[in-house]
Parts: sequence; structure tokens; C-alpha cells
Amino acid sequence: MDKNKSGVNGKVTAASLLVALGIIYGDIGTSPLYVLKAIVGDKPIQETLVFGGISCVFWTLVLQTTIKYIWLTLKADNEGEGGIFSLYALVRKYNRYLAIPTILGATTLLADGIITPPISVASAIEGLTLLKGLEEIPTIPIVVVILSLLFFFQRFGTQKVGSVFGPVMVIWFTMLFTMGLIQILHFPTVIKALNPKYAYQLLVEYPLGFWLLGSVFLATTGAEALYSDLGHCGRKNIRITWAFVKTTLLVNYFGQAAWIMHQGQAYLNGRNPFFEMMPSWFLIVGITIATAATIIASQALISGSYTLISEAMNLNFWPRVAVRQPSEQKGQIYIPSVNNILWVGCIAMILYFKSSTHMEAAYGFSITITMMMTTVLLSYFLVYKLKWNKLLVLGLLLLFALVETSFFTANIAKIKERWMFLFFELFIFLTMYVWFYARKINNRFTQFVDLGKHAPQLYELSMDDEIPKFATHLIYLTKANKRHQVEEKIINSIFSKKPKRADVYWFLHINRTEQPYTLSYNVSELVDDKVIKININVGFRIQPKTELYFKRIVQELVAQKELNLHIRADGSTKYNAEPDFKFVVIEKFLSVENEFNLKEGLLLNSYFFLKHLGLSDESAFGLDKSDVVVEQIPLIYQPANSIELTREKYVIE
Repeated sequence: MDKNKSGVNGKVTAASLLVALGIIYGDIGTSPLYVLKAIVGDKPIQETLVFGGISCVFWTLVLQTTIKYIWLTLKADNEGEGGIFSLYALVRKYNRYLAIPTILGATTLLADGIITPPISVASAIEGLTLLKGLEEIPTIPIVVVILSLLFFFQRFGTQKVGSVFGPVMVIWFTMLFTMGLIQILHFPTVIKALNPKYAYQLLVEYPLGFWLLGSVFLATTGAEALYSDLGHCGRKNIRITWAFVKTTLLVNYFGQAAWIMHQGQAYLNGRNPFFEMMPSWFLIVGITIATAATIIASQALISGSYTLISEAMNLNFWPRVAVRQPSEQKGQIYIPSVNNILWVGCIAMILYFKSSTHMEAAYGFSITITMMMTTVLLSYFLVYKLKWNKLLVLGLLLLFALVETSFFTANIAKIKERWMFLFFELFIFLTMYVWFYARKINNRFTQFVDLGKHAPQLYELSMDDEIPKFATHLIYLTKANKRHQVEEKIINSIFSKKPKRADVYWFLHINRTEQPYTLSYNVSELVDDKVIKININVGFRIQPKTELYFKRIVQELVAQKELNLHIRADGSTKYNAEPDFKFVVIEKFLSVENEFNLKEGLLLNSYFFLKHLGLSDESAFGLDKSDVVVEQIPLIYQPANSIELTREKYVIE
């Protein structure tokens, strides 16, 4: 992505501000649908509860959203890109154990995608029960249909409907502001809740008030999305639009509190203040706008999940799975497997919980962990990248640790409501953990050799007419960063058994950069026109198309007369116009010779099981199967102990 179109240097225009409103505020922007209802619940309405609750919401948005995310975390841009994996890419070299908080943060952020769409859409659709004649309408089937259609249309891309997201969200936030302001004018004393003493009274003096933080936290669950979508909008656009969004949210929250205080009943009795304070003639319009806003919120979260998994694959945290490009819009991707998992999860959530009220009791636990992990990574960024004073960073770390630990503690009470959800999170965590650490074990047994030492032998093999030609251009993918190195297994593949003779030996190294959208290459010729190593730098947000890159590079080398072959440049002939490229992919399998302890056995066997379920190497790196030869070699990690066999003498009777 062009840095001058996003990130720190993003231009601020009316269009860019509209895009920001449409993309990143869906989750946090639809929170007024359920936050106050969750805080008050079935408890008696009194000033300590209502004013204390709204005071906690205000200071949460100030401390957690504005100071931590808008001011601090947005500083951690990776070439204009944000999100927990972008942050990890910036700081991973400072502590090798940072992979663990990254895996935890990504796991819980992805898990959040299972419950946000159903709770948001259900909260909006439940407003239909306020309409005359629709009091008994079943809302679950409607929510299921809306979510199913939303996931179905992901495969076609969202660029056509995306243009209306911004205007719809402007209407939504304007409605929030107007509804809230009308109620505040009716009961202006609610402004007193800005005083933090009300928050203190709720948390300390109100019976079990501290545990209400679990409901208060729902007001800031979308804060992580503000950072994750940095690349789509740019830091300046996010900060400017947040001033508008925060104002409308707070006015609506305070308006709901005002309505609760003067509505005249001792209990809410299951009513939702958000819809109750609408005039009856506006209800159908308000429900329609709310439904549209929740669909946009769900879309943003689904798209964010695709991006998260794509980055996880490119940083070796997730098995390779199929990735599609549903439109010409840069950066927009579609991952069928993730789409299916999210769809099943969302439908299961609405069928299990049945209403937004029950989902409120389970929502928020995961995202508190994400925020805590972001805080850990952010502290490394502030110290090592921005060179901030360590005492200042420690002070900020302690402040956010206090806030987030309080939210986490309060949300622990929700585990009993969401126990089945833990299996999904455990599955994601173990997948990332196994893939990341088993790959490290796998890589530890990769031996590199000096390619230069074998160059004369490669040249000799290439010129030996007694050996049948294997390919004109023989290409190996290598993990070796250094220009003169390749894996020992590659040299063995060329020379062992039946030697592979070729006119040109190519060694391609795909270098995953810490920048998101890098795409460049460099060439090293160890033997002119015979042994060539190419290093292709690919950003961690780009899905590699290795064969396409290679063919383009060959064309450029020939055009610039750097590759002077006395044959057709690509190996084609007058009998066949197809280029003669042959890629060799070497895959490992666990040898039967291995003897593992329990941990290593589980780790490596799980890794190879996941590898079997995921995409093949040729598909993952963008190679045409017709141009690929796959070789299997055993991985001997822990050789079996020496086996002693006793020969028995054969006795002739």
C-alpha cells in the first residue's frame, strides 16, 4: 500500500474522513445498543448505579480508548499499517518470548469475531418487538438469515457496497447525538456524572459494583479495531474522526442515563433504553439505521479477521490456507476457511444464547486479554523504537495494567456463561502455538552449505550431455538469507540418485519483510548464466505469487541482456511455446526412526497434521502444479536408540 495514501502521511480530506467513519467504528460505534441496558440490568434504578455506570463509561473511553489507543498505540505504525501482528513485527527482535503475548492477543481478537456480529445484529433486530403488532415476533431466525447472507456475500467482495458505509455511519452517529441530546435537555443534571467520584462510588460503595466493570467494558470493545485498521485510514484521519465519534457516543450514553433517571419506573424490566427513548413514529427508521450500522460493524470485523489470519500465515503463526482476491481493491482478501469458521461460530452463538441480553453476560472477556497483550508489546515499542524514558513507560504500563487487570478480573465472572467458547479459543491458540514453535524445531534441523563450493560441480553437471536433461530452468525455493548459501537438502536433491541436469540452476529466497507491502528483488550470479540466486522481498501483508515473480524477473534479465543464453530465454522450442520451468519443492515428513518425549511428540505430530490439512507448498507460494516436482525427505529429530539384534543360528533337524 502506498504510504502517502495511508498511515502517518495520509492526507486528510472529506472523502478520507468518510472512509474512516465507514470502516473502523462499527464495533465501538454500535455499543450504545447494549451497554447501559447491561449495566442497569434488573437492578433497582438509583443515582449511584446510573450516574456511576455512565461515569465509568466516560472515563473508560478517556483512559482506554483515547489515551491508550488514539494517542499512544497509533504511534506504532509499521509503514502505515497497524494491528497486533504489525506491532509484533516491529518489536520481535527485542525479546524472543514476545511470540507468546502475540499469539494470545491474536487468539482472543479472532475469538471476538465470533460474538460481535450476533450481539450487534441481535440488539438491533430486537427493537422490532417494540413495534405495534410485532411484540411476539421471533428475532432469532431474522438474525440467522442476516448473518448467513452477510457471510455468503463475502466471496464476491465488498467494494460495491463499501462506498455506502461512510454515509450510513454518518447518519448513525448523527442519530446517536440527536437522540442523546434531546434526553439530556430533559434531564441536564446527568452531566454531573462526568465527575469521577460517581465512578468511585459505584465501584467501591455500591453492592458488588466492581463486577459491573464487565458491562462497562462493552463500551470500549472496539478500541483494538482503531489500531488494526490504521492502514486503511491513516493516523490523522482516525484521530480527527474519533473526536466526532466520541462526542456522539458520550452524548447518547448520557442521554440514555437521563432517560433512565426520569422514565418513572423503579426497574427497566427488560427494556432497552436505546430504543425506548425514541419517539414511536421514528422507531422503524431507527431500527433500520441500527440494523444497517450493525451489519457494517460485522463486515468490518469479518474483513479484519481475514487480514489477521493472512498476517499470521505470513509471519508463520498459522498453517497456509487458501486466500482469494474477490475484487481489484488492494488489500481486500477473502479466506474461505475462516469465513466458514466464523459463520458456524456466529450462528452457534445466536442459537445458544438466543438474545443479546444473554450474550452481554458472555461478551468482553476475550478482548480484555487482547488489550493486555497489546500493552505488553506497546511497552517494548515505546522503549526500543521511540526511545522513551523507561520510567515514563513503566508508569504508563502500570496505569494500563491497573485498568485492564480490573476489567479482566470483572470479566472472569463471565467464564461460566461462555465455557463452550473457551474450546474455540483453545483451538486457535494451540494452532498458532504449534505452528510457530514446531516450525522453529523444523528449521533448527535445516543445514546450510556454501553454494559457491558446489558451483563448479553444478557447472560440470549442466554441461554433461551423458545425463538426461531434467529441465532448462531448474528452480528451488530456499530459506537461506545469505546470497552464497542454500540448504544441504537442495544440493542432495540435485546430485543424489538421478542427478538433475539443467541449463540454469535458480535458487529463490522469499524474504518476508517487516514492512507490509514491500515487493522487490535482487540477483546474484555465482556462475554466469548457470547458477543464480534471487532474493525476493515480500511484505507480510502480500500473498506471494512466486512463479509469476520469477517469470517476470527472467524477462527483465533477458531484456537487459544480463542473462545471455544461447537458447531461447525461457526454454521454449519451435515445437512447444510453453516455457521450460521446473520448480522442485522439498517436503519433510516425520521419520519412523524418531523417538520423542511427550511434549516434542505432540508438538511435531500436531504440526505435520496441520500441515497436511493446510495448503501445499506449491499452492501457498503461488506455483502452478504442472511446473512443480515434489520430493519427500524424512525429518529425523530424535533418532531411536541403537537397536541390538541377535542372530539365531539356523539348526537343521
